[in-house]
Amino acid sequence: MIAELVSSALGLALYLNTLSADFCYDDSRAIKTNQDLLPETPWTHIFYNDFWGTLLTHSGSHKSYRPLCTLSFRLNHAIGGLNPWSYHLVNVLLHAAVTGLFTSFSKILLGDGYWTFMAGLMFASHPIHTEAVAGIVGRADVGASLFFLLSLLCYIKHCSTRGYSARTWGWFLGTGLCAGCSMLWKEQGVTVLAVSAVYDVFVFHRLKMKQILPAIYKRKNLSLFLSISLLTFWGTSLLGARLYWMGNKPPSFSNSDNPAADSDSLLARTLTFFYLPTKNLWLLLCPDTLSFDWSMDAVPLLKTICDWRNLHTVAFYTGLLLLAYYGLKSPSIERECNGKAVTNGKQNANGHSCHSDVEYRNSEIKSSFASKVENGIKNNVSERTQLPSTENIVVLSLSLLIIPFIPATNLFFYVGFVIAERVLYIPSMGFCLLITVGARALYVKVQKRFLKSLIFYATATLIVFYGLKTAIRNGDWQNEEMLYRSGIKVNPAKAWGNLGNVLKSQSKISEAESAYRNALYYRSNMADMLYNLGLLLQENSRFAEALHYYKLAIGSRPTLASAYLNTGIILMNQGKTEEARRTFLKCSEIPDENLKDPHAHKSSVTSCLYNLGKLYHEQGRYEEALSVYKEAIQKMPRQFAPQSLYNMMGEAYMRLSKLPEAEHWYMESLKSKTDHIPAHLTYGKLLALTGRKSEAEKFFLKAIELDPTKGNCYMHYGQFLLEEARLIEAAEMAKKAAELDSTEFDVVFNAAHMLRQASLNEAAEKYYDLAARLRPNYPAALMNLGAILHLNGRLQKAEANYLRALQLKPDDVITQSNLRKLWNIMEKQGLKTSKT
Repeated sequence: MIAELVSSALGLALYLNTLSADFCYDDSRAIKTNQDLLPETPWTHIFYNDFWGTLLTHSGSHKSYRPLCTLSFRLNHAIGGLNPWSYHLVNVLLHAAVTGLFTSFSKILLGDGYWTFMAGLMFASHPIHTEAVAGIVGRADVGASLFFLLSLLCYIKHCSTRGYSARTWGWFLGTGLCAGCSMLWKEQGVTVLAVSAVYDVFVFHRLKMKQILPAIYKRKNLSLFLSISLLTFWGTSLLGARLYWMGNKPPSFSNSDNPAADSDSLLARTLTFFYLPTKNLWLLLCPDTLSFDWSMDAVPLLKTICDWRNLHTVAFYTGLLLLAYYGLKSPSIERECNGKAVTNGKQNANGHSCHSDVEYRNSEIKSSFASKVENGIKNNVSERTQLPSTENIVVLSLSLLIIPFIPATNLFFYVGFVIAERVLYIPSMGFCLLITVGARALYVKVQKRFLKSLIFYATATLIVFYGLKTAIRNGDWQNEEMLYRSGIKVNPAKAWGNLGNVLKSQSKISEAESAYRNALYYRSNMADMLYNLGLLLQENSRFAEALHYYKLAIGSRPTLASAYLNTGIILMNQGKTEEARRTFLKCSEIPDENLKDPHAHKSSVTSCLYNLGKLYHEQGRYEEALSVYKEAIQKMPRQFAPQSLYNMMGEAYMRLSKLPEAEHWYMESLKSKTDHIPAHLTYGKLLALTGRKSEAEKFFLKAIELDPTKGNCYMHYGQFLLEEARLIEAAEMAKKAAELDSTEFDVVFNAAHMLRQASLNEAAEKYYDLAARLRPNYPAALMNLGAILHLNGRLQKAEANYLRALQLKPDDVITQSNLRKLWNIMEKQGLKTSKT
């Protein structure tokens, strides 16, 4: 028990500094924007959606069905909202629990000695676990590992009680249930059933390859045959149900996620796929270079036989075959088994297996079993049982290393990554056991005390180095900036791009732009990076450059709806209404099939339709605007904030004099967001129009209360006061509005108009002049400035503004009439006019 507690404590201690870490990388989509975590979303949606909140049967779904993990996120959200501390705490506690269970499992194989302790400490400290523990989405791997080990331990109990106790089938039921739970945490959890079968055949029954088929036909091995058959049946059932639930279709990924899968060359695909397990093993053995992302060109394709990395592949598979041969070869006539004599393959000891009394003088552990089966023969069991041989443990370690990794090998279906460190969380159990049992075998084999000490301290040193690397790597996971900077040398395109997003959020605009351009230097066709750079340029009023990058993004990914949306907005603001209309329409027609994030796509499409409706609204095409708004409501995803859309619906109905419909949509807007200021203002105008003056004033005052710094609120309230003939109050509101929003033409222009109506002509002149400077080529601004100058007796300035207005709009009747009146006055006063 001490080994379990100490190992768990180390696993806990190494990751305590991650409790202060922020959300990083994939956490945003799996947690911050995942609608399945919100209390208003029915919790049953978790069982129909994938890990990222997309419907599992959707063509764009990743098919990552992990409902138990998502459910744990939802519980975190219910307790602590989006505070990352609680999410990290659960991850660290789960890792500590898995470490304790792994140490208990190691004790069954290695005994209650320091080698078990070594195995537990190695697992607790291995740096490959950092992504799974420090990255919150890695909880899927840690949770799957917890139930993986529980399932395996239940099966070991089933093996030890099989044939004499009815409880044995209770343990088998526990095996099946825990395997199912492990799969519902992450897909690879189902592989525990295959590992359990390996344990039963090669460890518990100690069969060699040549003995398996004959043993099946022996009547005494019916219990073994039944157990393996049930494991096979349950595993097949789980996989069949899993395949059916995800729509009987494999996921589809972009070529950047897994370049080898997209390669046209069979040779390149084959060589690369054979090499990738070698690279993964190297990460387990020497985790010096780790990265948050290994996609794109992080591991260049092996395109020819001459690639020197093929030597690594050959060495890896040769070593693997030699280890497998060592563990599975038939026993010799007489050999030494961990220090005990064995004759004809049978030990002197009547026990589970053999172990070294050189390495364990007191290592025989008390059995928790009442009896055991050896090669199908029930034996009466004494109070003690012996440990599996080194060969047995090697076979089981290899199965733990290889079998859970098989889903990531692209053998049965292509996966959406090149290398994923968190996928190695379960296989690392097999690696830690393999290293430990190898060190133990060397320790037993050598005779000199110096060499024994050297082996022991070398293993301990390896654990120390692993722990130090884990502590350093945890620092990289403290925040996104450090994480992405640490990944530049492995995957520069992805790391620079993500770093650009972080720098932009920190308002480091020039550094962010540089980061985006660095990302595009390494991979020029990344649609997301082209779009992000365009967005940065747009937000800094560099519209021509922004349009250029949006067009490049669309060229790289024609389904990128957000690029169409922002292109249309820029074009609309530039007065290119027809081009903007075509852009919005094209965006609205893009289907969401096979898209990575259909929710974000639908939000962009809805925004495109909203802006198209606004365009029609500004052109006075209210019926068409309503039609587009209705289409937007129909396509609107769950997470879309609809208050502005509903408010514009109300505005369109208002312009069509359909007041009951307008009031309905204003109320819907306020229901969806009770502090939505535009809806307070537009609903206030409707109430005033329908004679509900006191109610209207409350809504105007509420809008001001919600944002006292918004000039538009004072302007609308001033107009209401003006209509109520409360001229002094209206003038005060007009001045306040113009002072707060002195750069907003509509606010300044309307404020001047209200001051003029209140007969405060000097103040009106000031703001008409400001409005004309804000839009020097707007005829109405110049005409109104001319009119107020006319009234204020500044006749020559008035004439200049009238003439400028007529240059821009020659056929304006009101300006022509005002100019004639002005000339008459000027002639009477003997002033020179432009006419003369």
